[in-house]
Amino acid sequence: MGINYKDAGVDVEAGYEAVRQMKQYVEKTHTPNVIGGIGGFGGMYSLDTSGMEEPVLVAGTDGVGTKLKIAFLMDQHDTIGIDCVAMCVNDLICQGAKPLFFLDYIAVGKLYPNQVAQIVKGISEGCLESGCALIGGETAEMPGFYKAGEYDVAGFAVGLADRKKIIDGSNIRPGDALIGIASSGLHSNGFSLVRKVLTENADKLQQYDESLGTSIGKELLKPTRIYVKGILGLLQHFSIKGISHITGGGFYENIPRMLPKGLQAEIEKGSWPVLPVFSLIQKEGNISEQDMYNTFNMGIGMVLACEAALSYEVAACLQEDGYAAYRIGTVTEGQEGVLFR
Repeated sequence: MGINYKDAGVDVEAGYEAVRQMKQYVEKTHTPNVIGGIGGFGGMYSLDTSGMEEPVLVAGTDGVGTKLKIAFLMDQHDTIGIDCVAMCVNDLICQGAKPLFFLDYIAVGKLYPNQVAQIVKGISEGCLESGCALIGGETAEMPGFYKAGEYDVAGFAVGLADRKKIIDGSNIRPGDALIGIASSGLHSNGFSLVRKVLTENADKLQQYDESLGTSIGKELLKPTRIYVKGILGLLQHFSIKGISHITGGGFYENIPRMLPKGLQAEIEKGSWPVLPVFSLIQKEGNISEQDMYNTFNMGIGMVLACEAALSYEVAACLQEDGYAAYRIGTVTEGQEGVLFR
C-alpha cells in the first residue's frame, strides 16, 4: 500500500469537522445581502448602494501578529479572531466606510477542529460587533511549516462609502481639535517587544498582577476594541475631518497619516489615563517614553480631528455610546509629525 494525504500530515476529515463546527458561528453574521452559505468557491454579497451618489468600495487586510504566541501559551483561542476583524474594520472606518463583509485565512500546522472553531467563533463575534458578514474563508493545514498547535490568522474586509463623504483629512486646519478614544489595552501591535519584556514563559503569564487586576496573560489577550458602531453613529451628527487608527508605530507614525502637509499634531500628555499595562511594560523593560509612544497605543485606540468648537460635543456623544473619549491635543502649523507637550 502507498502513502496517502493523511500520512503526509493533512487530515481531510478533520477539515470537514472544523467546517461543521464553525458553521454555526459563520451563519450568525449573515445578513439578507449574503447570497448562499459557506462551502462555495467564492463568497457572494449583494451590494446595496441606495442613497449614495457615488459609491466607493474600501478594502483592508491585516493579521494579529505575534500576539498569537500568547494565545498558544495560554491555550486560549476564542478572542484572537476578534483582533483579526478589528484590525481590518478599524482601518475601514478611518475613511468613513461602513464594513460590509469579511473573509478569513487560517493556516495551521495540524488541524484541530475545536481550535479552529474557537478562532472562527472570535471572528464571528468581531463581525457581529462591526456589523459585517463573514462570507467565506480558507483553512490550510501545513504540516512542517507550522508547529502542531500553532497557526497564523489573517483577514480581509470590504466596506462602502459615498465618495463625497469619504474622510481623508484634506480639510483639517490649524486649530482643529484632536479627540482620542480609549483603547481596551495593547490591542494587536507591539507584541514582539511585549514578549521580550514580559517573557514567553507560560507560568509568568498565569501570574496575577495587582496593577492589572488580572493575570498578565489575560491582560495581554484582551481583544482589540472595535470602533465601527461608535464612529458610524458619530458621523450621523458631526463633521469629522480625519480619523487615525493607532496601531503599529503608535502615535508618531499613525496620527500624521491623516494630516495635510505643513501641519502637526500637538499632544497634551496627561489629558487621558494611560492604562496600567503600559506602565508595567515601560518599567519592566526600562523603555524610553518616546519608544513607548512610537510602539504602543498608550490607551488611545483612535484619534479624530474636528473643529475645536465641536470637541466637547463629539467627546460627549462618544461617551454616551460607551466610548471613553478625551480631547488630547490640537492641530498646529509645523513640520509634519507629533509634538508632545
